[in-house]
Amino acid sequence: MESYSIVTAIVLAVYAYIAVVLWLGPGLWFNEPLVAGLFTGLIVGNVPLGLAVGGTLTLYSLGQWTYGGSTIPDVLTGSIVGTAIGALASGNPDTQIGIGLAVGFPTALLMTQMDVLGRAVTTIFIHGADRYAEDANEGGINLMHLLGQLPWGITRAIPVFLAIWLGSGPIKALVANSPAWLTKGIHTAGLVLPALGFALLFTMLPIKKYWPFLIIGFVLYAYLNVPVIAIALLAVAIGFILNMVQTTRSEVNV
Repeated sequence: MESYSIVTAIVLAVYAYIAVVLWLGPGLWFNEPLVAGLFTGLIVGNVPLGLAVGGTLTLYSLGQWTYGGSTIPDVLTGSIVGTAIGALASGNPDTQIGIGLAVGFPTALLMTQMDVLGRAVTTIFIHGADRYAEDANEGGINLMHLLGQLPWGITRAIPVFLAIWLGSGPIKALVANSPAWLTKGIHTAGLVLPALGFALLFTMLPIKKYWPFLIIGFVLYAYLNVPVIAIALLAVAIGFILNMVQTTRSEVNV
């Protein structure tokens, strides 16, 4: 099978629409690649693949955020398309995961252009709301606010629908016919962006005050090969211990 039914394509397109719109508000984790991969895996009948692709894209997206309105790789769409296309591949699970990631990463990067388009078109409704505000038209302002979601949702829903409905053929052709400099650039960006994300996180954390904990975590991971989950649990425990110590000191001083 090289493609899915139109119903499957519509369901995943609607999910992409809802997920990216909720990302602007309550979130509810729908836009997280791991959740998107899980949902897509349920729809296409391959949950382990969805978790593998979504989990990998989650690691890839750590620390990335639209700081100052900047555009970042669309890991939501990449997770949906990567999982769906990977599930069409024949072979063992490792092969499917490899194809899913090979499609998911470029999709996430290419979708940055659609993100820019969505942001640009949304300004139409912002200016419309400004005009209604000048006339004290509350209903018009609310209408512009509601219509403002359309560019965000459509710029994700349409690509997802076309990719799922047309199937793996066009996607594979696009990847196969991409010039070497483009694929190499995407690969390089994929290696650099996570590091950039962590660097941005470090700028917001009180590293100068708590630098010993940074060194401890680095040693545990780089030299002792302690799993990341174990380090995270240890960090949570240390955080609670420090909080209890500070609380005890405050009570004693009072």
